Amino acid sequence: MPGRLLRGLWQRWGRYKYRFVPWIALNLSHNPRTLRYVPEESKDKVISDEDVLGTLLKVFQALFLNDFNKQSEILTMLPESVKSKYQDLLAVEHQGVKLLENRHQEQSTFKPEEILYKTLGFSVAQATSSLISAGKGVFVTKGLVPKGAVVSMYPGTVYQKYEPIFFQSIGNPFIFRCLDGVLIDGNDKGISKVVYRSCNGRDRLGPLKMSDSTWLTSEIHNPLAVGQYVNNCSNDRAANVCYQEFDVPAVFPIELKQYLPNIAYSYDKQSPLRCVVLVALRDISQGEELFSNYYTIVS
Repeated sequence: MPGRLLRGLWQRWGRYKYRFVPWIALNLSHNPRTLRYVPEESKDKVISDEDVLGTLLKVFQALFLNDFNKQSEILTMLPESVKSKYQDLLAVEHQGVKLLENRHQEQSTFKPEEILYKTLGFSVAQATSSLISAGKGVFVTKGLVPKGAVVSMYPGTVYQKYEPIFFQSIGNPFIFRCLDGVLIDGNDKGISKVVYRSCNGRDRLGPLKMSDSTWLTSEIHNPLAVGQYVNNCSNDRAANVCYQEFDVPAVFPIELKQYLPNIAYSYDKQSPLRCVVLVALRDISQGEELFSNYYTIVS
C-alpha cells in the first residue's frame, strides 16, 4: 500500500514539475534552454501589440460571424453602424445568402477549430504530451504555424500582485506570473474554476458577455484558449513558442469580448485587462507539440 501511494505521488509530481516554478528555478543551471533573455520589460515583445490585436480581432470576428444566427440579443444592443458592418461582412462571405436571418437554414456553422484553420491557416488542440509523465500538451493539429503568429492564449483569472490568491495557488501548476507581478490562474478545476465563473457572471451586462468561460468545459468557443497546457521546453525539446503579455485596449469591440478567455479578479475600470498570448518562434508544422520557455530574465 505505501509503495502504491508513493508511486502515485511520484507520477503526480512528474506531471506537476513541468509547471512548478520553484522546480524550474532550481534546475535552470541544468536546463539553460528554458531561459529567454530580454534587455528590459518594454522590449519583451516578439511581435507588436498591433499585430496581436489584429490577430485576435480577425479570429474573434470570424467566430462571431460563424455564430451570427445566435447573436440576435447582442446585435439589438449595438449601434446600427456596427450591425450593418457585420451584415455587410456576412454578405460578402456568403454572397449567395440574401436573407441573413435565414442563414442557419442555408449555411451550416463550422466548429471553432475549423474557423481557426480557415482564418489563420492552422489549428491547435490539447492531447497527451510527448513528454513522459507530463500529462496534457498542446499540438498543431492541422496546417502550418508561421513564425511570429499568435498560436494560443493563456486563459484564466487575472490577479494584481496585491490581490489574494493563496488558497487558489495550493497545488496549482497553472499560475502564470507576468513581468510586473500580475498573476493569471489558468486552472480549469476546483476553486479556480469557481472563482472564474463567479467573476464571469459578475461582469456580464445582460446578453453581453465580457469574457469567455467555455475554456472551463469540453466545448471551447475560442480555439486559442489552450495555452495553459503548453509544457516547458527542455534540453531535448527546444522552445518553439514564447509568452507575450498583451493589455486589451479600451477600443476593443464589446461584442467580441465574449471570446476573451481572461477576466479580472476585482472589477476595476481603470486597469486594462491583461492577457498573455503565445507567439511562434519559428515555423511549426502539423503534428508538432508546442514548447515554451517559462522564464524571462530581464538584464
